Amino acid sequence: MGLLEGQTAVITGAASPRGLGRATAELFAQHGCRVAILDLDARQAEETAAEIGPAHIGLACDVTRKPDCDNAVAAVLGAFGQVDILVNNAGITQPLRIMDITHENYDAVLDVNLLGTLNMSQAVIPHMRGRKSGKLVNMSSVSAQRGGGIFGGPHYSAAKAGILGLTKAMARELAPDGIRSNAICPGFIATDITAGKLTPEMKAGIVEGIPMGRAGRASDVAGCALFLASDLSAYVTGSEVDVNGGSLIH
Repeated sequence: MGLLEGQTAVITGAASPRGLGRATAELFAQHGCRVAILDLDARQAEETAAEIGPAHIGLACDVTRKPDCDNAVAAVLGAFGQVDILVNNAGITQPLRIMDITHENYDAVLDVNLLGTLNMSQAVIPHMRGRKSGKLVNMSSVSAQRGGGIFGGPHYSAAKAGILGLTKAMARELAPDGIRSNAICPGFIATDITAGKLTPEMKAGIVEGIPMGRAGRASDVAGCALFLASDLSAYVTGSEVDVNGGSLIH
């Protein structure tokens, strides 16, 4: 019996082959969940859903556009009749220094990471409120907690820190409606977002600062998402869970 038997999850930015969203979708499916894969490219989202299994669907959605989010959730409700879980995974990063961040850079990173999380949450909350049940899982980052220092620029740290504040504020406001809201803070994970952009020396330097002595895997983050989306965490809301191999111990 899976931990998410008979439930439906919406996972944003989940079509990247080696990404956190894809790994989470696969694990959720293994636990009996029907998954809606949302990504910018409809074909890629559909192909990813089909690869995971026939029970799942893929939809195009630009999380920075509120109508896209509302339409995607309406489509999921049309297909599955319910949404139990939202994983706000869609994100982008840019390795810029503070004086190199333009208004365009700021808008791009803040809109996908932070506004996207708000837009998607707003799209599912009325339905979840109606059912007095729901789980929001938001992707933050160790960058939010330690002020960058891995890959993304200061605007990325700010966006991911904003997700922590939003997560806790939503947890507080939505708890009476039976909706839980939690955040995951991954450390250095080997995914497509950093692929090919780090020299071996840079990677060795990062791994040196991780007590567990290895980069994280997408599956490490997926396991934490499963915990937060399941009844194992029934009394957990407003929390941020570190998945970083101990790199934030201080």
